[in-house]
Amino acid sequence: MIPEKVEKLLLKVQKPGRYVGGELGAVIKDKQDVDVRFAFCFPDIYEIGMSHLGIKILYSLFNEKPYIWCERVFAPWMDMEEQMRAHDIPLYALESGDPLTEFDFIGFTLQYELSYSNILNMLDLGGIPLLSKDRHDLKHIVVAGGPCACNPEPITDFIDIFFLGDGEEVDLEVMELYRTCKKEGKSREEFLRLAAQIKGVYVPSLYDVSYHDDGTIAAVTPRDDAPTVIEKRVMLDMDNCYYPDNFVVPNIEIVHDRAVEEIFRGCIRGCRFCQAGFLYRPVREKSVECISEQCHALCRNTGYDEVSLSSLSSSDYTQVVPMLRELNSWAKPEHVSLSLPSLRVDGFSDDILNEIKTVRKSGLTFAPEAGSQRLRDAINKNVFEDELMNTCRVAFEGGYTTVKLYFMIGLPTETQDDVADIANLGKKVLDTYYSTPNRPKGKAPRVTVSASSFVPKPFTPFQWEPQDTMDVLREKQQHIKQTIIDNKISLSKLSYNYHDSDTSYLEAVFARGDRRLNKVMLEAHKRGIRFDGWSDCFSLQNWLEVFEVCGIDPAFYANRRRSFDEILPWDHLDYGVTKEFLRRECERAYRSEASPNCREKCLGCGSKKYGGGVCYEKR
Repeated sequence: MIPEKVEKLLLKVQKPGRYVGGELGAVIKDKQDVDVRFAFCFPDIYEIGMSHLGIKILYSLFNEKPYIWCERVFAPWMDMEEQMRAHDIPLYALESGDPLTEFDFIGFTLQYELSYSNILNMLDLGGIPLLSKDRHDLKHIVVAGGPCACNPEPITDFIDIFFLGDGEEVDLEVMELYRTCKKEGKSREEFLRLAAQIKGVYVPSLYDVSYHDDGTIAAVTPRDDAPTVIEKRVMLDMDNCYYPDNFVVPNIEIVHDRAVEEIFRGCIRGCRFCQAGFLYRPVREKSVECISEQCHALCRNTGYDEVSLSSLSSSDYTQVVPMLRELNSWAKPEHVSLSLPSLRVDGFSDDILNEIKTVRKSGLTFAPEAGSQRLRDAINKNVFEDELMNTCRVAFEGGYTTVKLYFMIGLPTETQDDVADIANLGKKVLDTYYSTPNRPKGKAPRVTVSASSFVPKPFTPFQWEPQDTMDVLREKQQHIKQTIIDNKISLSKLSYNYHDSDTSYLEAVFARGDRRLNKVMLEAHKRGIRFDGWSDCFSLQNWLEVFEVCGIDPAFYANRRRSFDEILPWDHLDYGVTKEFLRRECERAYRSEASPNCREKCLGCGSKKYGGGVCYEKR
């Protein structure tokens, strides 16, 4: 139930459906009957947050506990925020309409670094003190999890607890501890010290960081019996891991408006730029039967007629064709279409094509990542040109005319010839279309080449590498465009998109940042900076002014090559891959040597210690 004051404002804002709640599947409880109230905050607008699988899983999991009421909170767009501030309306949850001040936990999911400014803005709009040290008593515990929790140091002044790894068990353990501490009358500080003893829980206020004169980290020192190293949590048995049989069905169109089924976690590939591929090790699969049952239940309960099969590399699922056939046994007669994103070039086949095109046909997307084979070997992409052409030929013969190719520029060891080969590879795909005899007749092909800028990330073999300067990245972007022009390729058939290097620069700063960036975040908030992931809101110049005022050089974090011996801001966090393994992979990249995937050979990354998943499969 939204506040009455809000109803009067809805005609003054775009998409009022973002702010009203009341959707099918939303959970309403009597707040007098619960012990713990959890505000699940997504630091972006409703349409993006409601598309996120993590919030769907944890929302349902928490609400299955009778003593917890989990509600959803999203960042209001600027027009709504302006109205809320003008009329003294605090940020509220969609289920009850209560402000954040009514909640025991305020939880954020950290999906991308450019959402950090929204976290501070949401806390401020909700009436919650920004700094952890200014929050007292056993309430308003601000927690966060998700991929960016692997290096949370730039926002440690604002968050009380970070959850590392899979959240299904550790989140509930912390809330059960809170419930006990609340009954026993323990203080906030006592609760945090006890929480720090739970595996997967990082309480940053219990750690001191010191620095060398050159700005690098000297030591990270725990206090009050906090563990020296914090190890992530891992759910090994995916068939018995909690998964909801119902989703909240939005009242307005969202970015990914469909049922979503997670088919496995992790990735066997080890692409050296890909943070997710290392954070979520080891690979753990669901059974075909489990996937089918969960998909069918979601479609029955939500009314969706499309299911997206989610993973980091869907074609690496060991039973992908039997899975698709089992799903189609009920999906085809019920007119439910199957979407299989994250396909690899070397995992695409006629069998997969025949199963996913049964109801609805759209374009296909592949990610070669680099234009030349030498650079693909350096980044360990393990995709070959003839595989890409054969895959595209299969797709064209199957009736497809649209192919999107994703690349990165600024990768370690990259040359201008590698950059030009991005355009050349796009042209070869176009040529493959015209050389395919059984291609669709009377239809013009469309190949789209998209290039993003490389961002070095923690817990990858490239975590020590510098990011190219913005000038160099812009030069490479124009080099691709000029190569297309020089090859006299029709822009109506081969289109080229690239992402703004300014946002990639800021992402690199915060991805590898340390605690000194907290004051940058606070200053940015004072200046009204937010929604940095949106091009119409982002201003690098504003951020550069903030860095200057704070006396911090952002290039120290983004453009500096780090030595293998340097203590990194995240070295006290353990995600299962050892620093020694990452170093070996980085050195192989310098030699343009590819590594086998986890099912071909174990390279000793460290994830075997968890005792399950691909590490224990019979190869």
